[in-house]
Amino acid sequence: MDLKTSMAIAASGLTAQSERMRIIAENLANADSTAKTPGGNPYRRQVPTITSQFSQHLDATVVEAGKPVTDQSPFRTKYDPGNPAANAQGYVKLPNVNPLIEIMDMREAQRSYEADLTVMDASKTMLSRTIGLLNK
Repeated sequence: MDLKTSMAIAASGLTAQSERMRIIAENLANADSTAKTPGGNPYRRQVPTITSQFSQHLDATVVEAGKPVTDQSPFRTKYDPGNPAANAQGYVKLPNVNPLIEIMDMREAQRSYEADLTVMDASKTMLSRTIGLLNK
């Protein structure tokens, strides 16, 4: 595998992890939202997906962000009869987003992103040193 290929593979990882972090951030931003209508459903958590594909151009496997999957776990409920989104019994549906899980997922995505950056930096350094040796 040449340096250009390793940089392209790492770049595909950067793009996929960036999209993953965007979806997680959207989940966190909507963790406390409620429905717009009484008894309605609030925001539903999105689960980021990453797929791998073989790139014939690179002759290597790359990753890309797939379409997010909607988490079908049940909504949380809270008794709050004064809330405009409360149903007839006074319960409000809250999103099925657990901020602790989202933060852990965000940290994992961040570490993967950092690993891809390290690969790109190492490839860039090797390429630079090779060019330096050729110029001597």
